[in-house]
Amino acid sequence: MKLDRKEILKALETITIAGEGKNMVESGAIANVVTFGDEVVVDLVLHTPAMHIKKRAEDDIKKTILELVSPDAKIKINSKVEVPDKPEIKGKSIPGIKNIIGVASGKGGVGKSTVTANLAVSLAKMGFSVGILDADIYGPSMPIMFDVESEKPISILVDGKSKMKPVESYEVKILSIGFFTAPSQAVIWRGPMASKALNQMIFDADWGELDFMLVDLPPGTGDIHLSIVQSLPITGVVIVSTPQAVALADAKKGVSMFMSEAINVPVLGIIENMAYFTPEELPENKYYIFGKEGARNLAEDLDVPFLGEVPIVQSIREAGDYGRPAAMQTGSIIETVFEEITRNVVQEVVSRNENLPATEAVKITTMAGCSAVKK
Repeated sequence: MKLDRKEILKALETITIAGEGKNMVESGAIANVVTFGDEVVVDLVLHTPAMHIKKRAEDDIKKTILELVSPDAKIKINSKVEVPDKPEIKGKSIPGIKNIIGVASGKGGVGKSTVTANLAVSLAKMGFSVGILDADIYGPSMPIMFDVESEKPISILVDGKSKMKPVESYEVKILSIGFFTAPSQAVIWRGPMASKALNQMIFDADWGELDFMLVDLPPGTGDIHLSIVQSLPITGVVIVSTPQAVALADAKKGVSMFMSEAINVPVLGIIENMAYFTPEELPENKYYIFGKEGARNLAEDLDVPFLGEVPIVQSIREAGDYGRPAAMQTGSIIETVFEEITRNVVQEVVSRNENLPATEAVKITTMAGCSAVKK
C-alpha cells in the first residue's frame, strides 16, 4: 500500500496546536511530509518548548493519520522546537494612545499617586486628552483622589466586543482595581493574578484617543513593573522621591531598573516631592524637613533631568482626601508648581520622541498650552 502525501496533508489540516488558532499545515508547524510506500515521515516545527504541547501534537498527528488515511501506516515524526527571539521589551500598542508615561518611586509614602493625579489634571487643563491606569494593585488611590469611589466602569460594545468604559472625572479617564473591590477589602493576590487584572484594564478597556496615559506604578521594583513594561510600549518614566537619604537610595534603584539593559525604558526625570515647608504666616521661610535638594542632586548624579520640586502644603493633602487634585486650585502656588513640572514633563517627552528610537509610541501632535514646545 502506498500512502498519498496530499491525503496526509489534508488530514493534518484538521489538527490545531494548543494555544494557536490556525491548523498545523496553515500555521507552518508541518514543515514537510515525505512518504515511502506505507511509511510517512513528518517534520514538525513547534514554537513553544513545553513538553506536554509537543507530546500532544505528536499524538494527534499519529492518531489522525491512522484514522483518516490508513490504519496500517508506519509513522515517524521529527520534532524540532524553534522559539523566536524575544524582541527588546516593546509591549503591545494600544490604538489611539500616543504616549504612555509610568510614574514610579522606589519607596512607598513619597506621594507618587498625589503627583500622578496632579500631573493628570494639569495636562488636561493644558488641552491634552489624558487617562490614568492605577496600576498600584495593592493600594489603589485614584478613586479617592478623583472623588469617584462609588463609581463602577460600565460595559460597552466596541466593534462587537465588550469593553470597559473608564470612569471620567475632571476630564481624566481612570481605571483602577479600586473600582472592583469594596473600600475595606484587601487585594490578596499573587503576582500572576495581579498581572492578569492589569492586562484586562489595559487591553479590555475603551480608552479612546489619548495624548497621555499615566500609569501609577506601585512602590519598589517587582512583578507589576515587569508586567507593565512587557505589556505596554512605555514612552518613559517619571521618578518621584522625597529629599531624604532613605527615599533617594530606593529612587536610585528605581532609576537603575528602568535604565537597565534588560528593560531599557527612558527615564524622563525626577520630581522632588515634600521638598520644603513654608508656614502660611511666614511665606518667605523655607524649612527643609526631609533634607535639601536631595532629588535634584540625585538627578545630576544619574544624568537625568530634574523636573521640579513640590513643597509640603496642607492643601495638597486635603485636596487629595476630598477628591479634587490641588493643581485645580486656580491662582494658587500649587497650580503654578504643577504647571511648571507638567511643562517640563511634556518637554522631556517631546525631546525623547525626537531623539530616541520609538518604543512604538506615536509622537505628540497636540501642543496646546505648552509654551516650552516649539509650535
